[in-house]
Amino acid sequence: MNALLEAVRRHALAADTGQGPAPTAIPGLQTVCATAPSGLLHAISRPLVCLVVQGAKHVTMGTQGFAFAAGDSLLISADVPIVSQITKASPAAPYLSLVLELDPAVIEEVSAQMRGVPVGESAAVRVDPTDQEVAEAALRLLRLLDRPASLPVLQAQMVREMHYWLLAGRHGSAIRRLGWPDGHARKVAKAVNLLRTEFARPVPVERLAAEAGMSLSSFHHHFRAATSLSPLQFQKHLRLIEARRLMVSEGASAAQAAFAVGYESVPQFTREYGRMFGLSPMRDIKALRASAEAAA
Repeated sequence: MNALLEAVRRHALAADTGQGPAPTAIPGLQTVCATAPSGLLHAISRPLVCLVVQGAKHVTMGTQGFAFAAGDSLLISADVPIVSQITKASPAAPYLSLVLELDPAVIEEVSAQMRGVPVGESAAVRVDPTDQEVAEAALRLLRLLDRPASLPVLQAQMVREMHYWLLAGRHGSAIRRLGWPDGHARKVAKAVNLLRTEFARPVPVERLAAEAGMSLSSFHHHFRAATSLSPLQFQKHLRLIEARRLMVSEGASAAQAAFAVGYESVPQFTREYGRMFGLSPMRDIKALRASAEAAA
């Protein structure tokens, strides 16, 4: 893991962001760096695998909590709401990880050519020690970034290799169902993509069910089973998370953020924001900025 640690460190520290997620030239691949423990970060995660190479983190989904550190991988196999917090990081030893979004089309293609890949538990979030083959494939992927001329030729092949080792290893049973073209996971994902694109506008549940190719009752059942939320709750989470980003990153007021994400009532926005984040918008943003200044 030492070589992977050094590769992640180099790419993370070379990124313009310096802190937080840093996209790479390979779509869906990013490094994450933090030099101090973080506050609580709310998100609706996409399916992904996160390889931690230094530091530690804690993720909560519903009532389940997952602690993981260097040498562990976090697998998220559905679009689910999570609350995460970096728990071990310092300027001398920053939290470092490599994150790859899972591609259902690649999973489908690779699974079709493999034999003996079991389909097991449907837990949306799990933590396991990182398989050596996965770590080695991740290192090769990062090293490819050092040769930009090779990316158009080798990128797809090496992303495919990473997915292969994930399927062949301890994560295989949890992610294979993402590749089923007619499976519930892929159908629900179509509705999720629509919500992510149009979260600031009213989206009738009938339209979401049609997008997923399901009856209304079947859609409600499978959407909640996959995401742990109803479609309305999912959209509300997306709106509030984006509103928080607008206030923190772009300096929007609570009213500006509320209207930007589709709320018609600022008091309603304030109530729902407080339920989700535990503080009013003004107090929450003040606390987040104070925390960021202390970590700088």
